[in-house]
Amino acid sequence: MRNIIYSLMAFCVIFGFGMPALAQNEPDFDSWFVNKTLRLDYNFSGNAREQHIAVDELKQLPEWHGKRHRLAELPVQGNGQITVMDHATGKVIYRNSFSTLFQEWLSYPEAQATTKSFENVFLVPMPKDTVDIRVDLRNNRLEVMATLTHMVAPKDILIRHLGERGVTPYETLSKAADTSNCIHVAFVAEGYTKDEMNIFLKDARAAEDAIFSYEPFKSLKDRFNIVAVESVSEESGTSEPGNGIWRRTALGSHFDTFYSDRYLTTLNLKDLHDCLAGVPYEHIIVLVNTEKYGGGGILNSYNLSMTHHKLFRPVVAHEFGHSFAGLADEYAYEAEAIPMYPHDVEPWEKNITTKVNFKGKWEDLIGKDPEAGFYEGAGYSLKGVWRGYEDCRMRTNSNPEFCPVCRKAITDVIDFYTAWKQ
Repeated sequence: MRNIIYSLMAFCVIFGFGMPALAQNEPDFDSWFVNKTLRLDYNFSGNAREQHIAVDELKQLPEWHGKRHRLAELPVQGNGQITVMDHATGKVIYRNSFSTLFQEWLSYPEAQATTKSFENVFLVPMPKDTVDIRVDLRNNRLEVMATLTHMVAPKDILIRHLGERGVTPYETLSKAADTSNCIHVAFVAEGYTKDEMNIFLKDARAAEDAIFSYEPFKSLKDRFNIVAVESVSEESGTSEPGNGIWRRTALGSHFDTFYSDRYLTTLNLKDLHDCLAGVPYEHIIVLVNTEKYGGGGILNSYNLSMTHHKLFRPVVAHEFGHSFAGLADEYAYEAEAIPMYPHDVEPWEKNITTKVNFKGKWEDLIGKDPEAGFYEGAGYSLKGVWRGYEDCRMRTNSNPEFCPVCRKAITDVIDFYTAWKQ
C-alpha cells in the first residue's frame, strides 16, 4: 500500500495535479540525503519537431549548498523541472525548476531546419540510497515535450568525484548571517587572464554592490553568501563572432547567441561547473571582461553580464532577476516573428500576464497602488501580454528600481530558500 501511495504522490507532483494530504509532509533532508552534491550532466537535443534528453555524466561534489527545507516544492514553475524520487517507494524527496537555452532556441527559425545539442547541468543533494530522477522539458504552452527518468545509485563507482583537490581559487565577498541557511552565489571570471584577476575582483565587488543596491536584495543581503571565483582565461575578453573575433577563454562565451548581436552567453555549462567544483555555490553570475553591451540570464542556470560597459550595473541586476527569481523581460519588440508567450496561455512568470489566469500575480496591488494595473507590451509582445507597472528594472536600464510586482516575486524566492528559520 505504501508503494501505491507514494507512486500516486509522485504522479501528482510531476504532472501538476493536486497533491494528496499525505504529500504535504515535507521530506526531511537528513533522512534522505548526505551533505554532498550530485551533479547531473545532460545533453538536450532536437529541433522544433522533436526533443531528446540523454544522461552524459554523473559527478559528486564535496558539499551541498542548496535548500534543505521545502525539498519537494518549487520556488517557481520554470520551463523544466527535475524531480528526485526514492526508488523503493516512489516518494518525491526533492524538486527544482529551471529554464534552458535549448528551450529558448526552439522558438527561433533555425530550429525548424536544424537539429542541435546543448549541455545542461543540474545540482541535487546526494541521496543516501538509490533514486529515480526525472527531467521534463516544457514548451511555451507549458506542455511536456520531452521527459527522461533514470536511476542513480549513490555508490556507483562511475560517479566521478570533483572538487576534492585543485579547487579554483576564490575570495569570499560577503558572508551570510547564517551560512547553514542562506543563498550561495558565485561570481565567475570569464575573459580575465591571470594578470587581470585584480580587475576581476574589483568588478565582482562592483557587481555585488549593484545588485544589492536594489530592493529587496538590499534589505535581505544578510541571507546571501557571495564568493568571487578566479577562473583564468588564456586570452582577455570574449568572442564576437559577428566581428570575426574568437578568444580562448575559460568558458568560451560569445556574443551573437542565436544571431542576436547583444546576446552574450556560454554554451559550455560543463566547463562552468567544473571551475566551480569545491566552491560554495548554487546560483551563478558570470562576469565577462568586455566593453561591448550584452548579457543573458537563464533561471537556475546562470546569468552573464559584460563588466566594462557604462550600463554594467543595471544589466547585472536585471539578469539576476532572470536567473534567480525567474522574472520575465517586460519590454516589447516592434517586430516579433515567433511569440515567446502564446496569448492564450498564462505565463508562469510572476511579473507578466496574458490575463488567461491572472490569479496569484499582482491582483492584491490593484486598487491599493494607483500605479498598479495592466500595461500592454511585455514578454517581447507589443500586444496581448501585460506588465503591472509603467516601468521597472526588468523593462528599461534607466529605471532605478524593480517595480513592486518584481520586488514581491524576488522576496518570495528569497523567503522560499531562507525564511523557514526567520
